[in-house]
Amino acid sequence: MMIQEQIYWNPVLETLPFEKIQSLQLKKFKKIFEWTYTHSKFHRSLYDKAGIKPEDIRSLDDVKHVPKVEKGDMRSIQGKDPYPYGDALCVPLEEVSEFRQTSGTTGQPVYQPDTWQDWEWWAECWSYILWAQGYRPRDRVFIPFGYNIFVAFWAGHYAAEKIGCEVVPGGVLDTQARILKIQELKATAMMGTPTYMLGMAETARNKMNIDPSSLTIDKITCAGEPGASIPGTKRRMETAWGAKVYDHAGATEIGAWSFECSEQPGGMHVNEALFLVEIEDVDTGEIILEAGRRGKMVITALDREAQPCVRFDSKDIIEWSTEPCSCGRTSRLIKGGVVGRADDITKVKGVLLAPSSIEEVVRDIDGLGDEYEVLVNKSGDTDQITLKVEMAPGVEGKQDDVKARLANQLRFKTNLRFDLEFHDFGSLPRYDVKARRFKDLRKKE
Repeated sequence: MMIQEQIYWNPVLETLPFEKIQSLQLKKFKKIFEWTYTHSKFHRSLYDKAGIKPEDIRSLDDVKHVPKVEKGDMRSIQGKDPYPYGDALCVPLEEVSEFRQTSGTTGQPVYQPDTWQDWEWWAECWSYILWAQGYRPRDRVFIPFGYNIFVAFWAGHYAAEKIGCEVVPGGVLDTQARILKIQELKATAMMGTPTYMLGMAETARNKMNIDPSSLTIDKITCAGEPGASIPGTKRRMETAWGAKVYDHAGATEIGAWSFECSEQPGGMHVNEALFLVEIEDVDTGEIILEAGRRGKMVITALDREAQPCVRFDSKDIIEWSTEPCSCGRTSRLIKGGVVGRADDITKVKGVLLAPSSIEEVVRDIDGLGDEYEVLVNKSGDTDQITLKVEMAPGVEGKQDDVKARLANQLRFKTNLRFDLEFHDFGSLPRYDVKARRFKDLRKKE
C-alpha cells in the first residue's frame, strides 16, 4: 500500500508552500497563454484587440489584463471549420480523440474537443479528487450514470481505474437494477448528482424495501449541482446511504477544478497545480484576494491544449476561506463550495435571491421530502414566489409544526415571503441527472 500511495498521491506537490504554487502557476500560465496566442485564431484576435501579447505576462498580477472568454463566445465560433469546433481549435483535427459537449441546460451546448493528452489530464485532475476523498485500489466503484456525450462522470471512471480501483459501469441499467447490482457486488463507492443519489435512496426504500444504509457504499462523490456543499442536502444523503458524501466542482469546458477532501472542511480545495482561479467582484471587476468576499470565478486550465480554457468567466459565485485545511494540503479552500451562479442570482421583490438558499432551508427541515419546486411569476407589477414541497411519510400530526418552521426559516434565510404549497409525497417531478427546480417564469414573459 505504501507503494501505491507514493505513486498516486504526491505529498510534495500537494503540500507545496503557497509561494511555490504561485510560481508554478505563473510558469504554466505563460506557457498556455503563448500556446493559445500562437495556435487559436479566435484567442489571438481577442488578445490583439486588447493589445496584449505573451511577453506582457511577467507576474500573476498581469493575468488580470488578459481578456476573459464567456460561454457565449464559444457558442458563436463553433459550427464552423474546422468543423464543428471553429477558430478556437489549437491542434489539427486528426489529433482530436475525444468529443464532449456541455449539458445545454443554460442554452446551446458548447462542443469540447480533447486530444488524448488532454483526456489523460482530465483523469489526472480527477485522480487528485478521488485520492483526497479516500478512494484506494481496494475500492469497488459503481458509476450509475448514462454514458453519453455529456462529460458527467466519464473522467471519474478513468481516474478510478488510474488509481487502481475496480470500476463497475452501470450506464444502461435502470435505478432498481443499479441498486441490485450494488447489493450483489458489494460496491464500496459511487458517483452521481445529489438529485440522483437522493432519488436512488428513495427508490430503494419505497419501491424495493431496501434500506440504502444497509448496503456497502461508504463514500459518494457528487458533482453537477451544488447540493453536496449544502449542509442539509449533504446530511440527507449521508443519513440515507450511511456513507460519507463529498462534493466536487467542474465543467466540460473547464475541467475538474475543485474537490472536498476527506476532512470535509466546509469547503472545497482548488486544484491549484492544474488551475488558476481568480475571484472577480461582480460589479467592479476588481480581483478579490482576501477571504470573506464573494465574487464570480474566472478560471484558467493550465494544461489543456486542444481547446484552451484561458480566463474563462464561469459565472460561479465563490469566496476564499479564511482557514487552511487540517488535511495538510496547501491549496486554498473555497468556503462552502460553489454557492450559486451569477446568472442564477435574481431579484425578487427587490431582494437578491440565490436558489441554493432555498435548497438549504428545505433540506434542513425534517418532515419534508427531498423534492421541491420554485416558481417565480408576476401578478401585475408584483413579483410572486411559490415554493412547492412534499411532506415526508410518517409526519402525520406534525404538519403544522413543519409548515411553520419552513415559513420562518425561508423568511430568515432569504428575507422573502413565499406562497407555500404542500403536496403528497412522490407527486413532484423527479430528475435523473441535473435538476431544474427553480423556474423564473418572468423571463419568458
